[in-house]
Amino acid sequence: MGRRGKKKGRPVSGWVVFDKPVGMGSTEAVSKIKWLFQAEKAGHAGTLDPLASGMLPIALGEATKTVPYVMDGAKIYQFTVAWGEERSTDDLEGPVTKTSDKRPTEAEVRALLPNYTGVIMQTPPQFSAIKIAGERAYDLAREGETVEIPAREIEIGRLDILESTPEGHTVFEIECGKGTYVRSLARDMGRDLGCFGHIAALRRVEVDPFTEEDFVTLQELEAAAPTAEARTSGEELNFGALDDYLLDTGAALECLPQVALSDDAATKVRLGNPVIIRGRDAPVEADDACVTARGKLLAIGAIEAGMFKPRRVFSV
Repeated sequence: MGRRGKKKGRPVSGWVVFDKPVGMGSTEAVSKIKWLFQAEKAGHAGTLDPLASGMLPIALGEATKTVPYVMDGAKIYQFTVAWGEERSTDDLEGPVTKTSDKRPTEAEVRALLPNYTGVIMQTPPQFSAIKIAGERAYDLAREGETVEIPAREIEIGRLDILESTPEGHTVFEIECGKGTYVRSLARDMGRDLGCFGHIAALRRVEVDPFTEEDFVTLQELEAAAPTAEARTSGEELNFGALDDYLLDTGAALECLPQVALSDDAATKVRLGNPVIIRGRDAPVEADDACVTARGKLLAIGAIEAGMFKPRRVFSV
């Protein structure tokens, strides 16, 4: 029986709320952050297209166990729609497929907004990661195929006009739930207005529970990280300044009930055993809850009849 290989990297955990620049893909961003932190493990919570900028929450180490809770969080985008052209990708990347000389007034656009708030049905773009018969829609689209992508239910909390530009574009801000394609909104609004439209700029400014105050740029991270020369010199590396940019793993779980455990109860949970939850304000039932030990996240699980049953236990 072969030996397990030694894990490469540091056992560092936490969240990097990365301000992704235009032109960088999400996978590329994760690889860059993983290298800067020399982390054993990394992943992201919600893809951003290369042409989009803004918030890409990146989880390191134990924080990867909390990614689903951030994926489910509400998101806020600011985006610009250029009217008069529809494109194959619904953004600037693809060729023009339809044109119109008509340009909508701000009043016409504003009158349309109630149709795009609340729970609505939306058809994802042809160039999307949706799987059709086991293949990604964007792979089929690049091969020249037009596929039928079924509409699906999404929820939009609000959709506001921020400004109308001198070029005749409209700048919006949207708060929406998981699975919303902003590119599809531009396409559909353009068709409803009879003028066509596509995304000219897109920036994600919030992914609940993170806000713009949590942003960190690539320049800030690179300035704080050990240099490439230091990494190859064989000397001991100092990651202190870089690790200061990390948010605690538990920051992703603010939406869940949280219960502090005694040392004895924490020991049982570390072994995967259920424990009785004590305390006047402790919930009796919860599908998802987290427990802490000495202020540190210990486990996620369910509370049934006053008993916490761990599903995921964290190293603390």
